[in-house]
Amino acid sequence: MEALIPVINKLQDVFNTVGSDAIQLPQIIVLGTQSSGKSSVIESIVGRSFLPRGTGIVTRRPLILQLIYCPKDDKEHRSALDATVDIEEWGTFLHAKGKIFKNFTEICKEIENETDRIAGINKGVCPEPINLKIYSTKVVNLTLVDLPGITKVPVGDQPEDIEQQIRELVLKYIANPNSIILAVVTANTDMATSESLKIAKDVDPDGRRTLAVVTKLDLMDAGTDAIDILCGRVIPVKLGIIGVVNRSQQDIMNHKTIKDALKDEASYLQSKYPTLATRNGTPYLAKTLNRLLMHHIRDCLPDLKTRVNLMMSQFQSLLYSYGEDISDKSKTLLQIITKFASAYCATIEGTARNIETTELCGGARICYIFHETFGRTLDSIHPLAGLTRMDILTAIRNANGPRPALFVPEVSFELLVKRQIRRLEEPSLRCVELIHEEMQRIIQHCGSEVQQEMLRFPKLYERIVDVVTILLRRRLPTTNIMVENLVAIELAYINTKHPDFYKEIAVVPSMIKSGNTNRPERPKSMYVKSSPKEHNDTVQSRAQVQDQVDFFNYLFHILPGTSYNEFVSAVQVYSLLFSTFSKLVFLLHFAYVLNF
Repeated sequence: MEALIPVINKLQDVFNTVGSDAIQLPQIIVLGTQSSGKSSVIESIVGRSFLPRGTGIVTRRPLILQLIYCPKDDKEHRSALDATVDIEEWGTFLHAKGKIFKNFTEICKEIENETDRIAGINKGVCPEPINLKIYSTKVVNLTLVDLPGITKVPVGDQPEDIEQQIRELVLKYIANPNSIILAVVTANTDMATSESLKIAKDVDPDGRRTLAVVTKLDLMDAGTDAIDILCGRVIPVKLGIIGVVNRSQQDIMNHKTIKDALKDEASYLQSKYPTLATRNGTPYLAKTLNRLLMHHIRDCLPDLKTRVNLMMSQFQSLLYSYGEDISDKSKTLLQIITKFASAYCATIEGTARNIETTELCGGARICYIFHETFGRTLDSIHPLAGLTRMDILTAIRNANGPRPALFVPEVSFELLVKRQIRRLEEPSLRCVELIHEEMQRIIQHCGSEVQQEMLRFPKLYERIVDVVTILLRRRLPTTNIMVENLVAIELAYINTKHPDFYKEIAVVPSMIKSGNTNRPERPKSMYVKSSPKEHNDTVQSRAQVQDQVDFFNYLFHILPGTSYNEFVSAVQVYSLLFSTFSKLVFLLHFAYVLNF
């Protein structure tokens, strides 16, 4: 059974290294208020002074102390390489791997430095533990956890909630059902008001895993003794109550050794409590803790073994799912990126292994956006929307300037046609945005294709997604500029020689010759009221302008039944050309993007 404690110590080191507390290991938690003698008890068990001392809170981080009995012939822990063959005791820290501390003053300094490094130089506490192993020929195998002393009032730079912080830290450790609570109380105070016993009772109401240590037996008031306390008549504790005598502050200042203090303790107990001397004192406390810990480990071992085996099985399965070990990182990286790119292209081309059956995705949705969404949007744009007779009249008159026109000015035709063609730009840009959104959705869809690699290398997958997303976002402005340029190209040159356009113009002379003009009634609002003096001068010019408007109507008369029949042929022709050409350019552009 003696070998159980080192095994638990190894597990403790592993869990502290990986930062996991999935399994609650058996351990002894030292609990007490400030200046209750916790540090003195621990140092007496070890036999050396190595804990920081001072006023206020000195222990500001949990100290996991592993005592390892190491006889002279112990080849497992002693090594010529470490120069530990001939020394009696030394210490090592988990955070300072490979470094041997042979001087206990250096161990004390290292605890202070490591505490300040993590918890800061003020008096705040930190839950991250310090792991210290002490190898000695004079100790018993034991694992202790020294916690910050319980305090009520913040002092100095301590935060206002220091009491709550320490209480939560203490409860975190003693709530472990596999832990033994070592509650330290002082003999010169009322045990019934002990804060450490009160907190221990909160998590262990039956006291089945609580051991009380009564310190400062030699400081009780004259004429009193601790017999009732040590016999459990005041507050019963199932694991027992053990009294000890600590070194006083004056003894420490006088450099009184722990060896001498243990001799004085034995003499005091023999003289003051002769019937209880053999069941009290620091040596008896160390042996009792060793025995309790071994028995506690034995009791917890079946459940502990089951949980460890279960976790091993789970992590073995997880490790197996990651695949074989990687020998060539560059090759593996290239394979994963290539697989992602192939999955991306396959989703667009419709050759992916996992074809979606509930909704359109990838290339199918891009096709739907081009031919359905974008196509319907273009078809819904009426070529003559927003174009009135007044607009035509105003454009003709502005194109003529101060001169009365004999023929329809071509510049007015181009002006109005360009205004209508410009309406195609907004839905085209919206189409680009929809395609961009779908191409981003494809990135997430590819995650299922590379699921195994995604689980094994989550950060690599996140980086791939970021790079592709940034690339698509970077190409979006360029695509928008291309669409705007396409519209600008159409606006720059009006092709009146287009066959559809020319065919409709050919019927205009015959319509005029036959007199089938269907001249609409002139709206009164079209003309500006004039004075009688100006009336005769403007009648003729109005007639000329109206003839030009009528000719304009015949010139673009294509869709019978519309309200005005203006510009239908021209705008529809250009709409068709623009739609076909823009779709082709979109496809070519996105094909270029996909082959980035």
